Amino acid sequence: MAKYANPPQPPPLFTGTKDSIVADSKSLCDRTRSLLDSLVANIKPTENPASATFDAVIRPQIEDENESSLSARILGFYQYVSADSALRDASTEADKIMDEFGIECSMREDVFRLVDAVYSNSGLAASLEKDKNRLIDDALAKSAGLEDVESARLLERERKSYIRNGLGLPEGPKRDRFKEIKKRLSQIQIAFQKNLNEENGGLWFTKEELDGVPQDVLDTLEKGTGDNEGKLRLSFKYPDLFPTLKFAKNPETRRKVFIENENKCNQNVPLFKEAILLRDEAARLLGYPDHASFRIEDKMAKTPKTVLDFLGDLKTRLAAGGVKEIEHLLALKKKDHEARSLPFDGNYYLWDHRYYDRMMVEQEYSIDENAIAEYFPLKSTVAGMLRIFEELFGLVFVELTPEDRKRISPTGKGEDISWHEDVIIFSVWNDEGEGNGFVGYLYLDLHPRPGKYGHAANFSLQPGFLKPDGTRRYPATALVCNFSKPTEKKPSLLKHDEVVTLFHELGHGIHDLAGRTQYARYHGTSTVRDFVEAPSQMLENWCWTPSQLRSLSSHYETGQPIPDDLIEKLIATKHVNDALFNLRQLHFGLFDMTVHTPKTHEELENLDVSKLYNDLRVQISQIKGPEAQGEPSTWGNGQATFGHLIGGYDAGYYGYLSSQVYSTDMFYSVFKSNPMDPVEGRRYRHTVLEKGGSQDEMLTLEQFLGRKPSTEAFYKELGLDN
Repeated sequence: MAKYANPPQPPPLFTGTKDSIVADSKSLCDRTRSLLDSLVANIKPTENPASATFDAVIRPQIEDENESSLSARILGFYQYVSADSALRDASTEADKIMDEFGIECSMREDVFRLVDAVYSNSGLAASLEKDKNRLIDDALAKSAGLEDVESARLLERERKSYIRNGLGLPEGPKRDRFKEIKKRLSQIQIAFQKNLNEENGGLWFTKEELDGVPQDVLDTLEKGTGDNEGKLRLSFKYPDLFPTLKFAKNPETRRKVFIENENKCNQNVPLFKEAILLRDEAARLLGYPDHASFRIEDKMAKTPKTVLDFLGDLKTRLAAGGVKEIEHLLALKKKDHEARSLPFDGNYYLWDHRYYDRMMVEQEYSIDENAIAEYFPLKSTVAGMLRIFEELFGLVFVELTPEDRKRISPTGKGEDISWHEDVIIFSVWNDEGEGNGFVGYLYLDLHPRPGKYGHAANFSLQPGFLKPDGTRRYPATALVCNFSKPTEKKPSLLKHDEVVTLFHELGHGIHDLAGRTQYARYHGTSTVRDFVEAPSQMLENWCWTPSQLRSLSSHYETGQPIPDDLIEKLIATKHVNDALFNLRQLHFGLFDMTVHTPKTHEELENLDVSKLYNDLRVQISQIKGPEAQGEPSTWGNGQATFGHLIGGYDAGYYGYLSSQVYSTDMFYSVFKSNPMDPVEGRRYRHTVLEKGGSQDEMLTLEQFLGRKPSTEAFYKELGLDN
């Protein structure tokens, strides 16, 4: 392994202090501002039209952006992972500074005039004027006098972003108002996410009330003193929440936990409402009928109608299956309540679902998810996943030991290249067949801690790009998850759905590592939102393939792989209650589209968002909420815990479902017959993953599939191909 000992590029440092994080964000902004000022001062297209070229105007800006991205993303990352609240606050402040500066730049008329002049001088303006729907491909880029697709796409998008940022509006009150809205939306996003990260609520329960919850979970809960003597405190973090909803025998406990979890962040309720109102106002200022039309125009779907047709069609196809699944689960509930002499009112409730879904799988498929988890200790499962990626994509992952960290750290201190002692770091390389070169760094931060981001996500810490001298800058990417911590008796064990989550997020990480674009802006996962999930969703299929499950597994005591009969049973459950699962995704997607497509602004002002969220859920999923017990529809505020819709997936949540169409198509067409085909794996790496957002994603898909994508495999996989 000596050839992998010394990466050609040191890893990033995480030595920020509360003062340096804020100061660094300011100096990044200052550097960019002075560059823009000097471009405006020195290039005068009105006097010399030929001076507005791509190399003179765009390239210096993109090189500055590439360089800035190396520290900007890390400055904003501390707020999600730092154990020190002062650093988290400083990181939030830095994000705010950089966001506000971004808005200032995006509305600079003087810079827009330069970019517009470059666009007009290139042949792009004329070609796209003739055919507005034309995809930018190599031929168009060359005919427009630009060297490649990525540069042509960058120029077209850059010009359009100024117009989308209000520079198509006349100077004066309208444009000023637009700018004000952008600033406020940025503040809302930061505050909303901070409230979610810092959320620290919980409920005290007696041991009896938590009957059925696995002992492993109970062992990790805070023990009460004083008034709470003899009780345990359950937080709303996933490792506490999900096992309780799945295993607590007492329906009242589950009800309480479910309702309190939907109300854990009520300070976000007014922020959510304000955000959707401001988005609607901004879209109307720009001449769009609503925010969704504004957002979807540049995505693969192009129009809200395409999205609503797709979601509506899916809802129609899934409805009957959902009703059937509920009838079956309700019968199970009735039997269970009779056996335990519990009152039964004939309803199937939201807080019943995880419990009876699990019971059904256990009883009818003889599967015990805790028994399966014994075959998936976190450490060896991660190692197994990385082996799959090595074989498929021609990569090599080398875990950095404390000595390695010290040796390659720019400061000579191993702890400086990580933000917390829990973090595992890998240097990533190409194998021999791929040329042995360095690929980048991968970080895994896998366990919950106070103040840490509460879901599972992949964060791009430093993108890759081409430096001015033609050499490559390599990426660094981090997986931030919340799997249960090891105890004295047991390592951290993953339930199968957690294995799927880990594989999914690692899929984003690999997308990030495999990126080979010229510009940071299009690196890795920087694709349109309705495609970005497809590569990682496709990789989830490996978690349902017998040979892969076997190679991933290793019993935490015996080291034995998972037995074939268990694999068979597990795979048989893949589509159990699938209609209900997809109807839940549809609820999120349709709620998102509904709040972003009001007919009028007044309609939105009068909208009771919580009522809509809860009513839509009952209507789409058909599962009853507290309304069926006489509560008003405003019993919960789920939208206030829904970070996606404030954090970039607005009018884009449908992307999880539409990406599934593309991912299933890719898997069925190319990998289903042989998931470990290294030739296809490498073709996928180079055709899809490497491209990032550097060309139109539809073009990427067509190049990989050899045809236009189709929904056939998606519906077939869901059993809806009739």
